[in-house]
Amino acid sequence: MTNMNAMIPMQLNVGSVDAYISSVNRLPMLSASDEIRLAREFRDHENLDAAKTLVMSHLRLVVSIARQYLGYGIPHADLIQEGNIGLMKAVKRYDPEQGTRLVTYSIHWIKAEIHEYILRNWRMVKIATTKAHRKLFFNLRSNKPTLNALSSSEIDHLAKALDVRQEDVREMEKRLSGGDVALEADSSDDESYAPINWLSDNRYEPSEVLAREETRQLQGPGIEKALASLDERSRKIVASRWLDVTDDGTGGSTLHDLAAEFNISAERVRQIEAAALKKMKLALTA
Repeated sequence: MTNMNAMIPMQLNVGSVDAYISSVNRLPMLSASDEIRLAREFRDHENLDAAKTLVMSHLRLVVSIARQYLGYGIPHADLIQEGNIGLMKAVKRYDPEQGTRLVTYSIHWIKAEIHEYILRNWRMVKIATTKAHRKLFFNLRSNKPTLNALSSSEIDHLAKALDVRQEDVREMEKRLSGGDVALEADSSDDESYAPINWLSDNRYEPSEVLAREETRQLQGPGIEKALASLDERSRKIVASRWLDVTDDGTGGSTLHDLAAEFNISAERVRQIEAAALKKMKLALTA
């Protein structure tokens, strides 16, 4: 399959994120017949122009989904970029003969890519260490009737609904509820497939509590030792990406910001960051 990586506007460092969002919201949407025609062109003839049109017309979907994850301490631009990668994967695999619109088919791929990125980059705290925990990490909030402590019956219901053990529900609830901030439930926990309904209010997300706790950990004496184990460039990347991030996910540098600063690719920044975080985790547990 022909490489599609360079076919969409993913350089979010050009102008602000708001400008990017404004530009993708102006892109035309496709009719069902045009979508099928273009999908067949790409599937049967590897027509990259057809694939590009499919991707471009769905970039606004990525923006809508990415907003749902702003409470996880990840810069918005990075969430959008990861979602765009998921969208491209969806376009590569989309079969127009199945009778499903691309917008519906893409949702899984976009969210899965963002989920994986968050779990790979969730600072120093190991939140989702097993398959069951990974499932609970992104489902517990939307399935809990409130953000108060779960009752035994609620734990039993969630365990059955998510096909996990009750012990896993209790463990993930404990990880998501730790901290000294009072948690309140939103007015509605309904999760709809309409992208506009995914724009959640993150003020009371459990992830914000974890972010505050992580900030306290990162300001401790151990982090200085861990940072000292890194070379200067790696130390700068980690500090810019994670130590300068505020509780609402703003303030940190994006991959493209640092790519421009160090005159390397965004992918190379990601590799350096991943290696540095791994080395720091080893230093913190030594």
